[in-house]
Amino acid sequence: MKTSFFDIENWREIGSTLARNKTRTFLTAFGIFWGTAMLAMLFGGAQGFEGVMRRNFAGFSTNLGAAFENRRTVPYKGFNKGSGWNMTTRDIELIRQLAPAIEYSTEGDQRSGTAAYGTKTKSVGITGVESDYFKILVPVLHEGRFLNDADVASERKVAVMGKDIATSLFGNDSPIGKYVSVDGIYFLVVGVASQLSDATINRRIDECVVIPASTMRRAYNLGNTVGLFLYTAPAGHSPSDNEPIIRRIFSSAHSISPDDKNAIEFLDISEQFEMIDNLFFGISLLALFVGFGSLLAGVIGVGNIMWIVVKERTQEFGIRRAIGAKPLDITIQVLSESIMLTLVAGTLGVCFGAMVLGIADKLTYDPLLGHAGFELTFRGAITIVALFFILGSLAGTIPAIRAMRIKPIEALNDK
Repeated sequence: MKTSFFDIENWREIGSTLARNKTRTFLTAFGIFWGTAMLAMLFGGAQGFEGVMRRNFAGFSTNLGAAFENRRTVPYKGFNKGSGWNMTTRDIELIRQLAPAIEYSTEGDQRSGTAAYGTKTKSVGITGVESDYFKILVPVLHEGRFLNDADVASERKVAVMGKDIATSLFGNDSPIGKYVSVDGIYFLVVGVASQLSDATINRRIDECVVIPASTMRRAYNLGNTVGLFLYTAPAGHSPSDNEPIIRRIFSSAHSISPDDKNAIEFLDISEQFEMIDNLFFGISLLALFVGFGSLLAGVIGVGNIMWIVVKERTQEFGIRRAIGAKPLDITIQVLSESIMLTLVAGTLGVCFGAMVLGIADKLTYDPLLGHAGFELTFRGAITIVALFFILGSLAGTIPAIRAMRIKPIEALNDK
């Protein structure tokens, strides 16, 4: 009586055996089903949760640095403690020439004002920047274009208007090519933009009129003073790599004591994003731990039911051995039951997990930001099923060996 793994009669008998143990089979199958579903949902869910959280920083450079002035806290070269100083365009030029790790940079300044078009007015933020600003804090361009180098060099009176302001002043009409008054100065609107997330420096671009920094200095009689210097570091560098040379430039040009660390303020966003990355790594480890626990529970369930099956069918195996069945035939019979249970329940569990992730991804879809990433890749699904298949087979191996070693005379005498 030879049993083959691919024998159709063998699989019919397996189904009959599992049907006779309905309660145990159901509980074990449910354990495997839930284990694979949990594993799929945990891995895909951790990725989707990270995607949702990162939306809060969409368009915000993760390697952003900033430098701005503060009051002196140490008296130096005739300047008293508490005296102020002003960053200048000359300082910015030297930083760009000497700093070792700057990819994009822009001077910046901001103030409050009033924008008007026709009879409509609105309080706005007025932001003066250079063209690289739109590469550092990347907004969504709805119409027109961003500011460019020629706008800054020629001190053009052009503006990129925030989406909220454009809606308030122009309604559903396009503001592109029209002139808007900002504190009594007329600017040609060349673009309409909005911000992807709430992460920003000062005010959101939706609430601002963005103009060339050179134009802002001239319009508001700021001379060559600069309120803020923003920059990003290239890959492999940190914004903090530039801090020593920036301190030396400011200290030398504005008579700031080398020991006065508070007179020059620095901001390094990469440190905060590194903490966020560590948080997501911890969440991934937790998902792996919980998923492995679910997997282990399902595998143990397979092993337990196989032990029970072997114990209950001791006499049956003895009779088979007595009429000519080989030990390998008995082993294949037991392993086939373990494999069938694992494959069927595991595949259904992965499909269920993928379905739940698909629903979550659809619910969190954003027209501007796209999908959050709640998904299970085909490779991931195959990996989970294969992992359960291998471990489920191993779990059934020991009971199969036990069944193989049953001697016919012992089995027939078993009660």
